[in-house]
Amino acid sequence: MPQTQIESPPSDETGASLSARPVSGQSASTPLSRQQPSGATAALVLADGTVFWGKGLGATGTAVGEVCFNTSMTGYQEIITDPSYAGQIITFTFPHIGNVGTNPEDIETTTPAARGVVIRMDVTEPSNWRAVQHLDAWLKSQNLVGIAGVDTRALTRRIRDLGAPQGCIAHSADGNLAIDDYKSEASAWAGLEGMDLAAEVTTRQTYSWDQTGWSIADGYGSLAHAKHHVVAVDYGAKRNILRCLASEGCRVTVVSASATAEEILSHEPDGIFLSNGPGDPAATGLYAVPTLRALLDKNLPVFGICLGHQILALALGAKTHKMHLGHRGGNHPVKDLTTGKVEITSQNHGFVVDAKSLPDGVEETHISLFDKTNEGLRVKDRPVFSVQYHPEASPGPQDSHYLFKRFVNLLDERAQKT
Repeated sequence: MPQTQIESPPSDETGASLSARPVSGQSASTPLSRQQPSGATAALVLADGTVFWGKGLGATGTAVGEVCFNTSMTGYQEIITDPSYAGQIITFTFPHIGNVGTNPEDIETTTPAARGVVIRMDVTEPSNWRAVQHLDAWLKSQNLVGIAGVDTRALTRRIRDLGAPQGCIAHSADGNLAIDDYKSEASAWAGLEGMDLAAEVTTRQTYSWDQTGWSIADGYGSLAHAKHHVVAVDYGAKRNILRCLASEGCRVTVVSASATAEEILSHEPDGIFLSNGPGDPAATGLYAVPTLRALLDKNLPVFGICLGHQILALALGAKTHKMHLGHRGGNHPVKDLTTGKVEITSQNHGFVVDAKSLPDGVEETHISLFDKTNEGLRVKDRPVFSVQYHPEASPGPQDSHYLFKRFVNLLDERAQKT
């Protein structure tokens, strides 16, 4: 496949990018110049009128969402296909995105829910033995709009200082870009707060999962002998989470986010897993919280991550709120308060559990060492726990894999009692 040439944004004599540079004396929130650079075929337009110019990648068209950033240096394909990014335009802070191409093994869901992709550098020819397709071609196949050549450092600093904005990403092959229309679309978008996106990304039918982890010699494996049966509630589950459960000897039945307690219990599970997912947990909780409260009364082992962690907290009587920036990246240090150990974690969330709202009988087990926000909880008198981050490590690091073993230990203890 011929190399996709993405020109860098025009620069001044010092080499500084002009695509998103405030005029002297203006704050970072001031709308920037709307003069379209020569050769620009794409733009990211924020709700306040700020414009970031670049060259289009992937599909042509427009998409509206919340603009966030991810600091991971690897795993862009897993990140783009993470259902938790529904409603969001992903800015990659690492400049070399696309350098290892794409392949069908590293996707986390069949249909990506992210709205768009923003990157800094030209997309080069893939240089990896596993590469099957160029990133540009893969984005087209997934109908995802992308833009390259953006000053992602300036955009990231803006998000850091002012919070995640609403934006419209647009790609027009002929360079005909209607900036005012895109600003209006971004301004009119409702935003993620109060939005139930789990209903959009959840499975539409119940299915079984027995695929285990990947190895360089054999690829993905298959569970031969199951020790336990786990029902996973899919709020936007990543495939590698299900693989981690299967790798620990769990036969997994995946059900929809809207499944009732009666439906879940009809599968006769040994334990319940609550998956990651997108959107506002309070909105999703309108149907998920009553179901989970009924399940908690059965005293089954329960393990939740990400959105599952937040929904569990709501079911226990705690509160959640939207964060200024959120946590998205693969380098987040978290302290396990039960062991004193620190693990480097993969994270992707824009809402958080208010630790001060945890009721009696529920204790905080993990905290972020970046901002001291809640990263985990457990119920003292029940086999129930959850974490805010992604222990499946897709992309890595793998420090948190022990949590799946912790869940299986609870399943073992229950099996011994029965």
